[in-house]
Amino acid sequence: MPAADKSIKDFEKSLHQLEQIVQKMEGSDLALEDSLKAFEKGIELAKNCQNALNSAELKVNQLIEQNGLQQTLPFDEDEA
Repeated sequence: MPAADKSIKDFEKSLHQLEQIVQKMEGSDLALEDSLKAFEKGIELAKNCQNALNSAELKVNQLIEQNGLQQTLPFDEDEA
């Protein structure tokens, strides 16, 4: 499996697990210890997702530069 495909699958898996943790924490009365464990796991998953997104952004920027494409400005929701 190419590295890009693995990175996408890892991102999707981490995001799905993070969504499950959020639903579990929102929808039930967890003991404090269980809530802390879930929160800790959620932070780890969020970091994994952010790393994957940063890697994808770097790859996109490299492809833009390699192909001489014009760099676009990031979308700013506050100006929309």
